[in-house]
Amino acid sequence: MTSEGTSADSAHQALQGHHEHRSADATTRAIPSTTPPPDGRPEILALRALKLGDLLVAVPALRGLRRAFPDHRILYAAQEWLRPVVALTDAVDDLLPTHGLDDPLPIEHGRIDLAVNLHGNGAESRGRLEEIGASRLMGHRAPGWEGPEWDNDALERQRWASLVSWHGVPADPLDCRLRVPDGDSPAPDAVVVHVGAAYGSRLWPVERFAAVARSLAAAGHQVVFTGSAKERPRALAVADAAGLPEETVAAGNLPLDRFARLIAGASLVISADTGAAHLASAYARPSVILFGPAPVSSWGPPPGPHTVLTDESVRVGETFSPTPDPALLAVTVDQVLAAAADHGIS
Repeated sequence: MTSEGTSADSAHQALQGHHEHRSADATTRAIPSTTPPPDGRPEILALRALKLGDLLVAVPALRGLRRAFPDHRILYAAQEWLRPVVALTDAVDDLLPTHGLDDPLPIEHGRIDLAVNLHGNGAESRGRLEEIGASRLMGHRAPGWEGPEWDNDALERQRWASLVSWHGVPADPLDCRLRVPDGDSPAPDAVVVHVGAAYGSRLWPVERFAAVARSLAAAGHQVVFTGSAKERPRALAVADAAGLPEETVAAGNLPLDRFARLIAGASLVISADTGAAHLASAYARPSVILFGPAPVSSWGPPPGPHTVLTDESVRVGETFSPTPDPALLAVTVDQVLAAAADHGIS
């Protein structure tokens, strides 16, 4: 096991001999035009074909890789829509468009020098990286892989920073800030109320979001409702229940870089445990985060102006459930307003 203070040169040495090659004949396939062509530099592929919050908790590990391998080109394998925020990490050179793990990674066999599994430690993610014929592999301990043991209870930022650190690439789990995109915020100093979430288990009730927004708007704060295009009807319902006009609903209307600018300039962000909350952490903006199925110990924010509200004593923890987790439903409107007041918004 290598130490946290290992130099970049030692990082390269620590990975010598960590090889796994697969037959090129077994993986020959057409490479899509969206795959970035080589530019002459040795390449690192970091696999994390997940969502926005998953990217943001991996930033410390990506920063460690950038420092340890300054002459390598780093590709991040994830969904195309994340490209604007991937650029804001200042650790990744290009995106390899990758939609999940159902299909082989769209990269030429043998092209990658170092493949890093930041996706997980299951057979599927390992297999996708093994089959591209990378010269070296970096991941958790598994058959054919050297690395640290997987810890189910690890804080996600710590998990990935510790992984690359074990392999001789020092990373600080608190090194999670993002660069602010160029341009002005769409609504400077607004209170951002992010009403959406990927699964029903994280959806705080519409009427409660509306009660919070109504109170803050009555106190003179500009409230902006955010979410994805699919979540726009929910955001409109919250605005209507709060007695606020449609103009307050930005859900579905903001490209990801403008959404990041909005969060970076917000006076307060109120959100379930979603990408919006992780963006607030990345920009050290005051936030009130409502936790449901995910444990705070694994996905909680870094130190900063962030308040977590939940009741883990009643948490069921079924992420893919269509109904809100009891830990989330235990959070009251008064608790959210009190937390907002603690951040100077009342």
